[in-house]
Amino acid sequence: MKGWKYILVLLLALLPVSLRAQEAEEGELDVQEYIFGHIGDAYEWHITTVNGHPVSIPLPVILYSRQSGWHCFSSKHLEEGSHEGFYLSTSEKYSGKIVERDASGAEIRPIDLSVTKNVLSLMINSLVLVLLVLLTARWYKKHDAVEEAPKGFAGLMEMMVTMVEDDIIKECVGKDYKRYSPYLLTAFFFIFVNNLMGIVPFFPGGANITGNIAVTFVLAMCTFLAVNLFGNKHYWKDIFWPEVPTWLKVPLPLMPLIEIIGMFTKPFSLMIRLFANILAGHIMILGVIAVIFLTAKLGIGLNAGLSVIAILFGVFLDILELLVAFLQAYVFTMLSAVFIGLSRQHPETEKQ
Repeated sequence: MKGWKYILVLLLALLPVSLRAQEAEEGELDVQEYIFGHIGDAYEWHITTVNGHPVSIPLPVILYSRQSGWHCFSSKHLEEGSHEGFYLSTSEKYSGKIVERDASGAEIRPIDLSVTKNVLSLMINSLVLVLLVLLTARWYKKHDAVEEAPKGFAGLMEMMVTMVEDDIIKECVGKDYKRYSPYLLTAFFFIFVNNLMGIVPFFPGGANITGNIAVTFVLAMCTFLAVNLFGNKHYWKDIFWPEVPTWLKVPLPLMPLIEIIGMFTKPFSLMIRLFANILAGHIMILGVIAVIFLTAKLGIGLNAGLSVIAILFGVFLDILELLVAFLQAYVFTMLSAVFIGLSRQHPETEKQ
């Protein structure tokens, strides 16, 4: 456990390198820009700042303009200002987005298919997940699991898969749980890996993937489709003709209307819960680290004392985030399994 604490302290020390340079260069820290710059998406992957010069990885920009067709170039060209008629907008409407101007001079957005920081991180994290699965499968291919229990990494993966399969999927979905196991296991490990990578403050980690509402929206939509495309007749009967007094169904379909609204509020709650918890965790850690630099002008003694407190509290939050990374993956998978299980219930099951 002590080793992990030393590692976390080192990670926290690496996190604000760019912040120190920004303070030295500008003399004052813009907390809002600092926090939202870290949790937001970008057309480049900022690594650090050395002697006032940002060190970053330029990413490919892929655009389709209705005026000039397809364009593909490095995001490094945008640092110089306009490139091929495109530039990063500073307006309130399109702030930080690539825009161009139409014939009237107004800013318009092209179709943007660029590989941004979040997109690249999503690719890397997905590759990590595939490698984890392949490494586990490799052990089972070379060993007889009946005669030999897996150890090390394969044993850890088996423990987690068994936990999700037996404690969540099997219990919540019911007798045909194997039909949904691939999706639910994928959702769990996808969220868990992205949560863990988001805690790592240096490349290739640190991107706010599961704290991005677009990602949680897609995950929630997958659950929504799994529930409603494969729901049985009893599920749809409970929605359009529930077992309530007739006057609650006709002439005014009050209960069916409530049930239909519930079809959409369930995935909405999944989307918001995951997005808000992960985003809040990132903001809390960044806010604590910012205290070190906000108190720099208050004197060496006060700054040193508050810096020690901020680092210790930051380490605590990092450890807490490790727990949250697992819990949010667990909760999302559990609620998805519950919703799927409710769509697969049978009348005879309820009577028992």
